[in-house]
Amino acid sequence: MRRRQFLTAASSISAAGALSATLPAPAIAQSRKEMVVVSSWGRDFPGVGTGAQRLAKRIEEVSNGSFKVNYFAAGERVGAFDVFDAVADGNAQAYISAEYYWKGKHPGFAFFTSVPFGLTYTEMSAWIHHMGGQDLWDKLSADYGIKCIPAGNSGVQMGGWFNKEIESAEDLKGLKVRMPGLGGDVMAKLGASPVSLPGGQIYENLISGAIDAAEWVGPWNDYFMKFYEAAKYYYYPGMHEPGGFASFGFNASWWSSLQKSEQAMLTAVAQAENDHLMAEFNANNGIYLDKLIDEHGVNLRRFNDDVYDAFGRAAQEVFILTRDHSSLAREIYDSFVKARTDVGRWKNLSEASYYTQRNRVLGVQ
Repeated sequence: MRRRQFLTAASSISAAGALSATLPAPAIAQSRKEMVVVSSWGRDFPGVGTGAQRLAKRIEEVSNGSFKVNYFAAGERVGAFDVFDAVADGNAQAYISAEYYWKGKHPGFAFFTSVPFGLTYTEMSAWIHHMGGQDLWDKLSADYGIKCIPAGNSGVQMGGWFNKEIESAEDLKGLKVRMPGLGGDVMAKLGASPVSLPGGQIYENLISGAIDAAEWVGPWNDYFMKFYEAAKYYYYPGMHEPGGFASFGFNASWWSSLQKSEQAMLTAVAQAENDHLMAEFNANNGIYLDKLIDEHGVNLRRFNDDVYDAFGRAAQEVFILTRDHSSLAREIYDSFVKARTDVGRWKNLSEASYYTQRNRVLGVQ
């Protein structure tokens, strides 16, 4: 009897082994997971758009097909500014966007994209990964059923396109300026009217005169948007967005259902894209700035110190209101300021001083 039972069991094990040999490893380890990812960026748009598409594709490649990603650009499934609610409600598993679009829900979200006189790419990374930024981001987004991680950066952005020269803060009064986040609030303090528009709607509003000025990202992206057809004055540096993170936001319940290894894979792929996109912007912005000037006669202008001082005073007023919104807003602001002080002190001593001396020795203006 025992021998017969042993032979039966051995036969079953052998059959199971033969079956498993015919199946790919991912199918054995886990069922295939489908992700709907909705984005605030247009399809095939260089930079933020192609970076988001690259991220979606890379998830499938790295997971060896155990994740199927259905990617939808802005307007293909939901509107550019509707992606947060789609994910929070469980109608999509993830979004790729910019957190400052949600400042109407809570002003603290703006700090996890970029804020006026804020953190550069390297400073932002230090804050998020090593100085408590991610914990605060988790604390904020959890109240809305979301879990977020960084997934791209565009670096220090340009000040924007204007249909007239800006020689003083007075010149900003009455202008309709496309600028989201706390940067838009700074413009409002100076008498401008901030307008929040998805990227795909900026050109038509600028060319029609519905808005007088607009910021988007930088020369590489702005070249393809053809803003030079509507405005010739291109100002720098942008005070509003010195290191804009793109965010990969997940439905919190869906994220929690994943295995730790799956969460680690998604985080690693997003971090790789974060670095890749920043490098891509750095590689292209100088090239396309030359094209804008040489091919289209764009007038490059620097905001003078008086204008920048006005930006600074207005920003301080905006920060006071933002900090006083709630205890969590104050916690985020205080952490951000500490990071700006501590990391900035080192960056001023190292990188800023190096750039100054390198430019002096090489004769760069």
